[in-house]
Amino acid sequence: MDKDTKVRYSDKELEEFRVLIEEKIEKAKSHLDLLRSSYMNDGNNGTDDTSPTFKAFEEGSETMSKEANTQLAIRQEKFIRDLKNALMRIENKTYGICRVTGKLINRERLKLVPHATLSIEAKNMQK
Repeated sequence: MDKDTKVRYSDKELEEFRVLIEEKIEKAKSHLDLLRSSYMNDGNNGTDDTSPTFKAFEEGSETMSKEANTQLAIRQEKFIRDLKNALMRIENKTYGICRVTGKLINRERLKLVPHATLSIEAKNMQK
């Protein structure tokens, strides 16, 4: 079968993407937890005797406004939702198919943006 006429990614390829996406979800969740704790806690979080790196992070997050942290958390929640939707597309075996052109989204693009639903071609059409 010619590579260009391929209609969907194989089950083996879908499984590779599933693993990649689940790893990204875990990282995104821990990042979200960090963001939430930084805007929910106020003042000293008992970091007096902890590593200088963490103290620097704490001081940095205190100077960042609560609004900015909240916005980052909202974006992170959307990212996690998009990744979970990508997992559903893997289950339905529609993952990696451009919703505009119906062609397969480039593998390298999906590795960088695993929740992509548009091929570069379709994305450029939107500009």
